[in-house]
Amino acid sequence: MQGVIVTAFEGPDALVVRELPEPEVQEGQVLIDVEWAGVVFPDLLQTRGEYQTRPELPFIPGWEMSGTVRTDGAGFRAGDRVAALPVTGGFAQTAAVDASMVFPLPDNVDTRRGAALPLNYLTAHFALMHRGALRPGEVVLVHGAAGGVGSAACQLAAAYGARVIAVVSTDEKAELARSAGAHEVVRVGGFLDEVRTLTNGRGVDLVIDPVGGDRFPDSLRALRHGGGRLLVLGFAGRGIPTVKVNRLLLTNTSVLGVGMDEYWRQDPEAARVYWHELWPLLKSGRLDPPISSVFPLEQASAALKHLDRREALGRTLLQVRT
Repeated sequence: MQGVIVTAFEGPDALVVRELPEPEVQEGQVLIDVEWAGVVFPDLLQTRGEYQTRPELPFIPGWEMSGTVRTDGAGFRAGDRVAALPVTGGFAQTAAVDASMVFPLPDNVDTRRGAALPLNYLTAHFALMHRGALRPGEVVLVHGAAGGVGSAACQLAAAYGARVIAVVSTDEKAELARSAGAHEVVRVGGFLDEVRTLTNGRGVDLVIDPVGGDRFPDSLRALRHGGGRLLVLGFAGRGIPTVKVNRLLLTNTSVLGVGMDEYWRQDPEAARVYWHELWPLLKSGRLDPPISSVFPLEQASAALKHLDRREALGRTLLQVRT
């Protein structure tokens, strides 16, 4: 099979495309002929050895993918169309994935869109509903709203009955955020004042923050007093902020971590439970990841560089099979 391997923790330039042996299927795994792979920020971090878990070199990157099940087993039938979260191994034509991380696709969702669903939508759902305890009618502020997890959070929060305010940096990103379900859009520079105006000084109930960095203090200030929650999903802004906990005490607000992969390690069945919770929205067509860039498998390095330069609007995919 053709696949991509990381040969050194030197970033996207260390990716090599070559012929590789097919993976051996272990008990409890599903063998999948991969058609599409999502390109996500954790992939980029893994190529640099900067992610929380560091695979042993050499390894096949690829957090998420979609395709067709090749053989019966582990609760799946040959020919089933699925999305999956292998965490590593998705940038290859065949992958063996633990059954707990393989998810059926409804008939109305093709494998191209399916590859863009698992990581972002499961993470956003976990953040909003299980960590943030979102209720209908609440106001949600979403940073990085034109990115993968941000656009997923906009779609899901709107579907769950929230009012969504998106934070973006350009007109093009504002358009994408609105198409994903945002009711209002504010710019990164001065977003706090705009949020206060839009909420009549009350603030927001929930902040989704996959960015971190220097906007974090104003995100805390944007929370309503007496129950506002800030959800930390990542640090795409490359700055890890600190929290002055006296502010949390004085305002009765909360900062909550959203570590989906750590949660999966503790409860391997959690991902499938959350996929089941998303199923009605998937079948209804309300979840539609915005896909803006597609690269062939042999250009995996270019796809990751595209992500690294912040050029991607919505999702970037690799076409693994033509």
